[in-house]
Amino acid sequence: MKSYTCQSFSCSSDCKQHERTHTGKKLYICKHCEKSFSSSSDCKKHERIHTGEKPYTCKHCQKSFSDPSAFKQHERTHTGEKPYACKHCKKCFSDSSACKVHERTHTGERPYTCKHCKESFSHASNCKRHEEKHSRVSSLKQKQHDQCLKPRKDLQESAAILGGTKCCVLSSLTEENSSQVESLTCWICQKEFSSEACVIQHYDEHMRLK
Repeated sequence: MKSYTCQSFSCSSDCKQHERTHTGKKLYICKHCEKSFSSSSDCKKHERIHTGEKPYTCKHCQKSFSDPSAFKQHERTHTGEKPYACKHCKKCFSDSSACKVHERTHTGERPYTCKHCKESFSHASNCKRHEEKHSRVSSLKQKQHDQCLKPRKDLQESAAILGGTKCCVLSSLTEENSSQVESLTCWICQKEFSSEACVIQHYDEHMRLK
């Protein structure tokens, strides 16, 4: 039987479908949202998101699935089958992706990289949790900055009414104040803090004392 290269395939259609993973060709289009796919099976699997079709039913508990791989993985929870073995320590898994994640504990591979700081992770979910920390810190800094600007504006308005020295002092508060926010230093009283949350709480105290 003839073999087709790239990898070896016994069927030309399988070879062509595989080659699309390299060329990026996506010939199959979802009839519901026009998203495109390189294989007809992937397209059909996606379309079930729109139709709600679940053609694969577990013979043990009658639970239904739209994805054949998820269906097979579920059935193994009943049978106890673990067909995927770590090539380093021979530990077995029911799911191929779980096996790959485990193998990284041996190889040290970290294929998932944080888009904010380039720290890398062996598991996608760990990378996602790490990126969420960046988002929370960014949100805290924005809140801190907003909290800082409001009392500064109020104090400047009060000083403008009072006039004199206080007005001159406040007029000298420029972009240096914004950098102090980033360095966790209160621009009003120059007190330093160890975290964004502490600075925000401190600015609240300034507001209450007004």
